[in-house]
Order: sequence, then C-alpha cells, then structure tokens
Amino acid sequence: MQKTLIIPIILTCIGISCSTKAISIDTNLSLSDKKATNETVFLYKKLHQLTKRGYLFGHQDDLAYGVKWKYEDNRSDIKDVVKDYPAVYGWDIAGLEKDNKNNIDGVPFDKMKQYIKEANERGGISTISWHFDNPATGKNAWDNTPNSLKTVLPNGENHQKFALWLDKAASFFLSLKDKNGKNIPILFRPYHELTGRWFWWGKGNCTPEEFKTVWKFTFEYLQKKGVHNLIYVYNTSSFNSKEDFLAHYPGDNYADILSFDSYQNNDDKEGEKFIGEVQKQLKMINEIGIEKNKLIAVAEAGYEAVPDPKWWTGVLDKAIGDYKISYILLWRNHGWQEKEQKMHYYAPYSGQISEKDFVNFYNLDNTLFEKDIQKH
Repeated sequence: MQKTLIIPIILTCIGISCSTKAISIDTNLSLSDKKATNETVFLYKKLHQLTKRGYLFGHQDDLAYGVKWKYEDNRSDIKDVVKDYPAVYGWDIAGLEKDNKNNIDGVPFDKMKQYIKEANERGGISTISWHFDNPATGKNAWDNTPNSLKTVLPNGENHQKFALWLDKAASFFLSLKDKNGKNIPILFRPYHELTGRWFWWGKGNCTPEEFKTVWKFTFEYLQKKGVHNLIYVYNTSSFNSKEDFLAHYPGDNYADILSFDSYQNNDDKEGEKFIGEVQKQLKMINEIGIEKNKLIAVAEAGYEAVPDPKWWTGVLDKAIGDYKISYILLWRNHGWQEKEQKMHYYAPYSGQISEKDFVNFYNLDNTLFEKDIQKH
C-alpha cells in the first residue's frame, strides 16, 4: 500500500520556523526547558502528533557523504534509492571542544550548519550527539578511565575547561538559524549510550548521582547561555529492567525523549536476537513513556553492510512492531573508500543487496520520511 502524505496538522509555511494554527495535542505536554522557543515547542508537539501515523526514519551524516561519494549538493544514499530524504538527520559535534574545523567524522562544521539549515527548510529534523574527548585525560570519548566525569562537576579540577566546552556548544546551537533568523530546533542527545561502559561518562565510570549532576549542570548551563532550541534526548544502550534504564535518569524536568540504541550483530543472521532485544526494551520504555508522558525512540540502530536482502521489512519493522516510537536513526554510510578506511555502512545505496526491500519499507504506511512530514 502506498503511503499518504497528509499530516493532521494545519500549517501555513514550509520549515519548522513558521506560524501555525491550532494543533490537537495532549494538553499535558510540555518541554523540560520552560523557555523553549515557539519553534521548538511546535516541533515537540508535532513529534507527538506524528506518532499516531508511524515512526520517522533517520540516518546519520546522510547529506555529507555516502558510499563512493562525499560532499555532493543535494545528494543522499537514501534519496538515491527512494527519491526522498530521511525525516531525521543525525550529526555529531565532537571536535567543537578543540576548535577543530571538522567534526569527529571529518565533516566541516560549516557544512554541517548548512546541511541542518537545508534540511530544516524542507521540513526535516536534526538530532545531535557529542562524542567529546575525555576532559581528564585528553584522550577520545572511548577512554573510559574511571572517575573522569567527576572532574568536570562543580568544584572539580576540569570544571572550568568543561564549561568552556559548553560555551562552544552553546555558540554552535545558537548559530543554527533559519532564513527568518529563528533558531532551528534540535534533538540534543548528550552522554549517549550511558548504560554502556565504553565512554568516559558511562555506567561504572561514574556514580548515578554524578551522572545526574553533570546532566543537570549541562541542561541549566546551556539555558543560562540563552540556548532554548533544544529537545533533550535521554539515551542508553541495552538495559535489563525499567530500574536499570532509569538508574541515571536526571528527572522528568530535564529530559524530553526516552531512547536506547541497538544493533544487530553478525552472529544473528536471521535477526531473531535483534527483534527480541528491541521488543523487550521497547516494552519497558513504552511503559515508562506512558507513565511520564514522554516520547520514546530508537536513537541508533543498524546492521553493518545490511547483508540480509529483506532486512528492512523482515527484521527492522518487525523489531519496532506496534510500538508508537517517535523515530529510529540508522548509523552512517561511511564508504567513500579512501585508502586507509574500509566501507562502513548501515543504510542501502543504489545497487546494494537490500535496496528493493528498502523501497518496500519506504512504502509502508507507518514509515515516515521527509516528504511525509513536510508542511502543506
């Protein structure tokens, strides 16, 4: 069945930053940032509305590069396959803290800003993570030296350094403006995969209270700097219970979307383990989301090289099932074949083995891409 492009929201212009008419929403809905811009509040309410229709499809670094190409205007591996862009675009600002011109994936920050602006103009949504360096050791985000996070807390030896990093992030967020000069709303996913042990902010490398403290400090500091265009995404890796998921949760007044990341491994050829794991975790965060009136999402997912020709409809959509998630974001297509780098992709491209099934996935009524969420 072909998807419809009608959205149950009445709007007056293209792009997030626009005037709107009445929207039927949950009257209890509110962002954690009580000074959030009108455009950010509108996006949050729109995300809630869209869950009634399906889930948004996202892709990391989608506009910057893909398999065998890099920095081509209006190019996207997703667009090459289905003649449409993802609804959600993932980006990372690691490198900003060191004043680098390019981010951790080699994407120039100037280009990233332009891609975010172009996507917003079309009605697309951007989400940002931050693989920032370990402030205690100077090594990368994967340096999980215990107690590193403790050093950035108020009165910690690296607190001032960390505050300067947040200053740079604030400047970046505030520089994201649409053609009318309005700040573009962003889904901000800091300290991602926090239940994993591989990042310096991860489980086992800090106490739950220390994590909550750094989250709240980040949240409040950015607002003091005038940043009010963020929707905060709380994100874990795998977890075994609702208590486990919420162990580091900073509180309902500090987060807007509840999410986790999940990847299919090569030893799971049929995807049964992946489907079971995602379903198990969605069941738990769905219950939490209902209790707390929060959106839920799968903030990262994928199966490297997508070797299963029916993976999209046969595994991924089944893993999500009937749960009303806001979005799912597939990881990046790092595949321009520079000599020192291997192909590393999670979404289809023209000629890829799962391309035809991805078209079928695109045509499902419950999968939402950019054309599905554009304002009419």
